[in-house]
Amino acid sequence: MAEIDNLLELMRALRNPDGGCPWDLEQDFASIAPYTIEEAYEVADAISRGDMPDLENELGDLLLQVVFHAQMATEAGLFDFDDVARGITDKMRRRHPHVFGDDDARTAGKVAGNWERIKADERAGKGDDSALAGIALALPALKRAEKLGKRAARVGFDWPDPLGPAEKLHEELDEIADAARTGVAEAVDEEVGDALFALVNLARHHGVDPEAALERANRKFERRFRDLESAVTAKGASVEALPLDALEEVWRSVKDAESR
Repeated sequence: MAEIDNLLELMRALRNPDGGCPWDLEQDFASIAPYTIEEAYEVADAISRGDMPDLENELGDLLLQVVFHAQMATEAGLFDFDDVARGITDKMRRRHPHVFGDDDARTAGKVAGNWERIKADERAGKGDDSALAGIALALPALKRAEKLGKRAARVGFDWPDPLGPAEKLHEELDEIADAARTGVAEAVDEEVGDALFALVNLARHHGVDPEAALERANRKFERRFRDLESAVTAKGASVEALPLDALEEVWRSVKDAESR
């Protein structure tokens, strides 16, 4: 028996009302969805750390999520794992005519063009012909903003160079300040969102992945803050007890040490 068959059988046993796992039996698509997202992030984390043994493990966890959803769908009479596998196989064949069809265009640019054209045709076949159709609501907000900007740009709704989104970002920062002076929390919330969206567009124009850039910034801040804590502790003090100007001095020394 292939290992995927063993996994499918294991999930059927877990979901069996007669002797299955009570926790697994209580789950539905909505309750499992957060775990699916979490496992996808853990796959990405293993890749970013270059930990191949952990990647193997996390890919298994992610595969289990697919099997879990497919089993629940089977029980509801919607589709099964074979339908999922068949669907993605058919989709990939359809989106790669240069490999599986008669289209002999082999350059990366032409392949990308075909890919987007075929995806657009698929979206139109679902009854939504908007340039923004099919961008999942559940995507992380930064990634979704990037995709919205890219889709709009494909139909000509975009600045011609990075100067446009840079000016827009400065405009939005000024509007945050204006909103803050009004004291209306909802207005500040809206303007901060607009500024973040403008920043994502600026990143796109510079070829920067905003999600990856923010993750790198998160890790840099965490590394430096931990070094700050260690430096403060080594002096027999605590972060909470030091005034901000003293903490700023330690922070600068941590940054300087990194650049040496």
